Amino acid sequence: MTETQHHGPIVVLSGGLSHERDVSLRSGRRVAQALRDQGREVIESDLNAGLVELIGGLTDPVVFPLLHGGVGEDGGLQQVLKLLDVAYVGSTPAAARRSFNKAIAGPLVAQAGIATPKAVALPHDMFRELGAAALVAAIGERLGFPLMVKPARSGSALGCTVVHSAAELPAAMVGAYSYGDVAVVEEFISGTEVAVGVVVLDGEPAALPAVEIRPQSGVYDYTARYTAGETRFIVPAEVSDEIAAACASLAITAHQVLGLGTLSRADIIVRPDGEPVFLEVNSSPGMTETSLFPQAVEAAGTDFGVLCAALVDAAWAAHQR
Repeated sequence: MTETQHHGPIVVLSGGLSHERDVSLRSGRRVAQALRDQGREVIESDLNAGLVELIGGLTDPVVFPLLHGGVGEDGGLQQVLKLLDVAYVGSTPAAARRSFNKAIAGPLVAQAGIATPKAVALPHDMFRELGAAALVAAIGERLGFPLMVKPARSGSALGCTVVHSAAELPAAMVGAYSYGDVAVVEEFISGTEVAVGVVVLDGEPAALPAVEIRPQSGVYDYTARYTAGETRFIVPAEVSDEIAAACASLAITAHQVLGLGTLSRADIIVRPDGEPVFLEVNSSPGMTETSLFPQAVEAAGTDFGVLCAALVDAAWAAHQR
């Protein structure tokens, strides 16, 4: 963007110590370069003990957080940035916290009338005290098979397992608990997997074109997400205009229900009958070369760097109000 900007340098924050550190660093590098290509002054920083001093030594900085998982998306980082009274791209601490916890986000979205999988959230202590055998039987009777088991608070499909029988469930639960103390077990929804990004720049949320996801392995796991060539992405998704509109409406509604900020990405399964089903939402979407959000931006005919700069400017304007 060529207009004069009134904020100071942009601090692109990536890395951190979560399981998604490598993905975060890749997101950070891409956004930093995109902003530099727009003529913006960019400082790249990891999440470390020097961050507060770095921000405090800058005049009118804007932080662009690209931390995935852990403190980057659970509201903790956003709370610190609020404490430092610094402008930043993204959601409020409370909204980040709500969206990051699948055990909270799913029920909130369901209350708004959006279709979600039948699910149960089980703390590790409960699973251990009541015994795996009893809970496995109850889960199987309530939800049926196949099932999806995932950590309540994690991203990039880490700790997620498709379970086809009761015998496979205990190991899948252990895998999910390795990423957090609460696991979500939900019915497995078959259909077309799509992701819909949402951007808010002028006060009104707008949905980006849906990205259809076709992993070679059949499962959109960590490898399929971040290894070039492992997944075919189709954007716009090969669905009818009616279904595309329904997915866009779902993504915007979820964004609003959870009170998210200037960007988000909803993950959706479209059933064979055309009904979109909400899976989860991400308040800090990946921005790597294989990530879904940037692909949707480009499919919308918008330059990725221009959008990144616009998000920064919107964050600065909101901070000034």
